[in-house]
Parts: sequence; structure tokens; C-alpha cells
Amino acid sequence: MSTQTTKTEVGSYFISNYPPYSQWTADAISEIEQAFAKPPVACDGQAPPMGLYLHIPFCRKRCKFCYFKVFTNVNADQIERYVSALSSEISLVAEQPIMSGRQFRFVYFGGGTPSFLSVKQLRSLMERLHEHVTWNGAEEVTFECEPGTLSEAKVQTLRELGVTRLSLGVENFSDAILEENGRAHLSKEVYRAWEWIQSAGFPNVNIDLISGMVGETWENWKENIRKTIELSPDSVTIYQMELPFNTVYSKGILEAQREAPVADWPTKREWVRYAFESFQEHGYSISSAYTVIKDPSKVNFSYRDNLWSGADLLATGIASFGHASGVHYQNVPEWDRYLGMILDQGRLPLGRAYRSSPLQLLIREMILQLKRGYLDTPYFQTKFGADIASQWREVWQDYEKDGYVVLRTDDASKVVRIELTMEGLLRADGLLPAFFEPSFRSVRYT
Repeated sequence: MSTQTTKTEVGSYFISNYPPYSQWTADAISEIEQAFAKPPVACDGQAPPMGLYLHIPFCRKRCKFCYFKVFTNVNADQIERYVSALSSEISLVAEQPIMSGRQFRFVYFGGGTPSFLSVKQLRSLMERLHEHVTWNGAEEVTFECEPGTLSEAKVQTLRELGVTRLSLGVENFSDAILEENGRAHLSKEVYRAWEWIQSAGFPNVNIDLISGMVGETWENWKENIRKTIELSPDSVTIYQMELPFNTVYSKGILEAQREAPVADWPTKREWVRYAFESFQEHGYSISSAYTVIKDPSKVNFSYRDNLWSGADLLATGIASFGHASGVHYQNVPEWDRYLGMILDQGRLPLGRAYRSSPLQLLIREMILQLKRGYLDTPYFQTKFGADIASQWREVWQDYEKDGYVVLRTDDASKVVRIELTMEGLLRADGLLPAFFEPSFRSVRYT
């Protein structure tokens, strides 16, 4: 997608990795197997930070805009079998030489809906996981929640189990919009859960919002921001609604050959601008193209910042994505195949992979870190031996001319910092494909 696109069309906009996922193949699985079979690739004599991602693929309903691997209408036996497989996968991962006594710096329970699990299932999962790995020293343990799946006992259990960052998927406070977009919860469940969450005393509570859900209006969006400020969460993440290929909305649009019912990009950007400015008026700081934080001295994003700086991420669970020693990988996305490879064959459920070149590793870190709103050029010179300001001079000059970036120089007129303006922040993902290698600029992203 270019920075000039206005209509919201089917296809990925949000950039979360590089090279594009569509380029990862089953033929490269041996690359990740080899990476797992060796100690981690050191940088400056030290192993990179390491994180753990666990995918819990269950939901009460499938949102019409969701493109993740999720399952609805599952029974207790299916959940138990999945939890057993996930625990066994962790045990297989723990045996890999790449672990080499390393500790997890960050842990992330994503989905799907991790909070779909019952208190009993959560405790069972944690007990089994801790037989093989520990994250007692982790800077951050994040757990995604859907408001309607929470109970007071479940919230207290999550705090007892060591969760430090709770991310609540509110998305919108309008019941009509939530229902139209296929969300399972209603606004009353947000407020009910919020009391339990505040009482539990999590160090960081995040609220997710989505700019541009089907049915959104200026009046309602302003109410969303007002109500979020009223709750005063530690951080707020705001995504701009997109339409990846495998969503309910996207399939309907393609089959009927009609225009998307989602607001256009200029409108969504104006909604995010309004949100950012409103939060700033109430003491929040902008932390990335999607995030505001209430107290920068208290809240950090270990998962985001480490991942965007080249950390290893050991991904577990069906269809989950990881990265180790310069190799990207994804687990198999089929239910029976995932369970069978682990429980019946006793092997890691690897589905596809991609070994990055040194240039691709540089591009990946550069475009992901730009989403924070700035790049410090000495970092890339030290780590990659690259002068990113010169290497992509024409792109930066074009973006500077368009008002998307500001180039900060030292006394010798050398660019030492590249900063996104507000206009740049609002369209950050649209700026990134210009840095892709030419062969990847016109391919499908996912």
C-alpha cells in the first residue's frame, strides 16, 4: 500500500515482519531446525534477548475483521488436548541447544483469546509449562483478554500466576458497532471487568481500540476516547482497521465485488490524530504509531522493543510465528497436523521458514523500529555497519519533502536521528514498503 492510497481495500497494511510472510516456505524448515540445534548467534559476544510466545487459539466468536488462527465452538476435551500439545511443545523447545541456559526476557500469551481458558485450565497450563521452562526473571509477561471471558477469580488467578501486563481488547464502547463487527463482548462487560482488573493491581493495563470499525462515526469515536480516558489505563493501543485477505469482511467484499464498508484511510488517520491529541492533553505520551502511555517511567514494552531490535522469539502453539538466529518460522496451521506432530510424532510442528540475509535483517529492524517514531542512525552503524541515512537517502529526502520525517543532524551535518512527524506516524505502515528489496514490493504480504 502506498502513502497516497485512500480507500480501504482488501490486503494487508500492517507490517509486522520482513521479508513478507508469503516468501516463507516449507523447503526452508531445515534452516530453523539447524538454528535450534546450535547455541544462539551472539552479537558483541552475547546471546540476544529471548522471548516466548504462546498462542491460545480459542474464541467465543470470530470477529468479522479477524485474520488470526482461531477456533470457536470447542469443547473441554479439545481444549485439554490442545493444552497438552502446547505443554509438550514447550518441553521439546526447552531441549533445543538454542535455549542453552537462557532465560526469557519477555513472555506473551496471545490469541485467539487466552482468557477463554477457565481458571482450572489456566492453572493446569501454567503448572505444566513450568515443568520445562521458567520466566520468573522476565521483564514482562503479557496476557490478552476479551472482557466477556473474565471473572473476578480469573483476573486474580492471572495476577497470582505472574502476569505483569494485561491487554484488554475493548476495541469500541458502542454495543451496536461491537455487534456489527462480530465482537463477542458488550460494553457493560468492559466496565465489570475493569473493576476486577484495577483491584488486582497489575503493573501495566493496556486497552486496545480500533479506528474505523464498520459503523464508526466521528461522534462515537470521540465517545470512545472520552470513555477510555475516564478509565485511565496505563497504556492504550490504537489500530487502524484493515482488511487482510482471510477475514469474513474481506471474503464478502471479494465475492460480491463491492467496496469495503470500512472508513477510508484519511478518515481513520484523523480519528487516530484526534485520539493522540486528546490523550496528550490528559498527560499521556506517544510511544509509537499505535501507542500512548500514561507514565513513561513506569511503563515499557519489553515484547515490542526487544522484538523490534532483533531478539529471538520462540513461538509455540498452532500457526504461531517466531524468529531465531536470523531465521523466521511459523508452526503448521492445521489442527490435526499440529496435534499429531507433537503428541503422536514427538517433534516440533514447524510449517515454513525463511533465513534472512544480513541486508534483510537490517531492513527488518529499521522498518520495525521506525514504527516507534524515530531511528537513531548510530545504532545501525554499530550493529550492521550501515549508514541508513545514506543508503536510503532518496527515500528519506522524499519523505522529508512530503512532511513525514525530520532529519536531525550533528555539527558535521551528518544525520544522526530520523524522526516521524505526526503525519508520518499516522501513516507509518504505508511508509515502510519503500525500504523493501525491489523483488518484495509487489508480492502479497501474507
